[in-house]
Amino acid sequence: MDLLGALEALRRPLDRELFPLAVGAAEADRRALRELTGQLDDYLLPRLRALDAPLLAVVGGSTGAGKSTLVNSLVGADVAEPGVLRPTTLVPTLVVSPADRDWFMGQNVLPGLSRATGAGPGALRVVTSETLGAGLALLDAPDIDSVVTANRELAAQLLAAADLWLFVTTAARYADEVPWSFLRSARERSTALAVVLDRVPPDASEPVARDLSRLLVENGLEGTRLFTVPEAALPSEKARLPAETVRPIASWLAGLAADAAARSRVVRQTLSGALDSLAVRVPSLAEAVERQQSAFEGLHSIVAGAYAGGMADFDEGMRDGSLLRGEVLARWQDFIGTGDLMRSLESRVGWLRDRIVGFFTGRMPEVQLRNALESGVGALIRGAADRAAERALDGWSAAPGGPGLLERLGAVESARLGRASPDLGRRAEAAVRGWQEYVLDLVREEGSEKRTAARIASFGVNGAGLLLMLAVFASTGGLTGIEVGIAGGTSVLSQKLLEAVFGDQAVRTLTIRARADLRDRVRELLAEESSRFTAQLEMVEPPRGTAEALRASAVRVRDHRAELPAAEPALELPAKPDNPNPPAAPDDLDLPAAPSGGTSELAATPPDAASEFPARPPGAISEPEEKP
Repeated sequence: MDLLGALEALRRPLDRELFPLAVGAAEADRRALRELTGQLDDYLLPRLRALDAPLLAVVGGSTGAGKSTLVNSLVGADVAEPGVLRPTTLVPTLVVSPADRDWFMGQNVLPGLSRATGAGPGALRVVTSETLGAGLALLDAPDIDSVVTANRELAAQLLAAADLWLFVTTAARYADEVPWSFLRSARERSTALAVVLDRVPPDASEPVARDLSRLLVENGLEGTRLFTVPEAALPSEKARLPAETVRPIASWLAGLAADAAARSRVVRQTLSGALDSLAVRVPSLAEAVERQQSAFEGLHSIVAGAYAGGMADFDEGMRDGSLLRGEVLARWQDFIGTGDLMRSLESRVGWLRDRIVGFFTGRMPEVQLRNALESGVGALIRGAADRAAERALDGWSAAPGGPGLLERLGAVESARLGRASPDLGRRAEAAVRGWQEYVLDLVREEGSEKRTAARIASFGVNGAGLLLMLAVFASTGGLTGIEVGIAGGTSVLSQKLLEAVFGDQAVRTLTIRARADLRDRVRELLAEESSRFTAQLEMVEPPRGTAEALRASAVRVRDHRAELPAAEPALELPAKPDNPNPPAAPDDLDLPAAPSGGTSELAATPPDAASEFPARPPGAISEPEEKP
């Protein structure tokens, strides 16, 4: 794997939403994800695939700084749309040389923006200019402090896609915090940068420039190329600045366009800074993903606990005798009555057995007891599922990330989650019927032995099976008064009769197997119910291992970092060029030094006379001498 392959591997886990839950600084994490994904798509990957492609210089800055007017003035044509209304730049305008038009009209840079030759939302307006030399394009970006959120985000995206920032501010607003947050970002990423101080009053040129230079040094941007543009009275908002006021900037850009080695150093400085920034940004993103994963695990745990509690509720319902109330109790009472059952059980078991045989051989229909039992177990399942759903919903409502997730689902869907599924009753009935058939199969299997076959024949398979079903619920906990005698009689009598048929050890084994099978079926039903919650998590949960994959990708990028080719050495220019207005020499194309610890290949050089602020009349512009 090479450097490009390492970056492509880093990009793959970022294709989905990694921060769906509102935990921690989720909004900042989402913004960091968008910025990283955007820079990979818009700059790092395209630039690594074509290191010698034309240079993209983005003209950015605050509202009303004069970016569009500056772009028009630099190319000598009305290519961008300045105006008095804010925000002014609604559709970014990319000005390219005719020779570079095909490159920029493709999806090589900013692939997420459609290309257009006119205005339109979500588009990148591409215009050509003969004035602009091949190898360099200017992009007029929206305001970084626009009142429109989409414009601010687009401005940040465009600046992250730039090889070079041409940052425009004014004498009135150069100390504002918003521009400096962007400039500090350029410093942290070693982005090639030049600053244009626009609309400088003649009597304030020197002190304002000096103060801005001081702020650049204090913010770690010493050596940044600084241009000043004097304030000029323009006849209209769409008028261009006088040519002499923008000549230093135009000459500097022309030097970049004319010199491949200079462009190469700009590209490698910005590319190196962007690559180095990944060593901090990617692990930070991985930590944020782990916070999300921890929140998801908490929500999963709440669901698991709620439905484990539902299973415990069902188990308690089997033990506490509540199932033997109601219809089941009534069907049993119809047959044995309530008299002196418990007192005379031992002496009258033969008589009672005869009554039971009659009950199960047609004189009293067994189907009523079986149906009552089926209905009772189904109600017990539904009650356990309802309570589990309610607990899970309450738990989510109080857990980190849960309220936001429920809000995304909406009030109606959240309310549905808090109750058992509408079709649970049907599925529970099917499960209980399946369990009853299983119990009958157990009786048939046990009755296949000769020693028990005759005794089972006295009751019938259905009769013995029903007795075994009742034995599964053989407990009197929770019952009071006369119910204890009745329910106790039910369970004890069924136990005694079963022991008479199968023997006490066989009855214990059969009861354990029947109870385990019923619990397995109920557990499966509750698992299906809990999946309504877990499915909501799985739809938005990042894949497990995403954080580890991001860290591993960052390590691979670091390991392949040295593969970035070095820039070509600067070309030597003649001491006295024949051209009276030559483009700036490569050594004159000074850009900021890399921040402490950076790996920039561009060393900052002192500004030349055109960008220094010597003791001369405020606003004066140095002009090259004309040759006779």
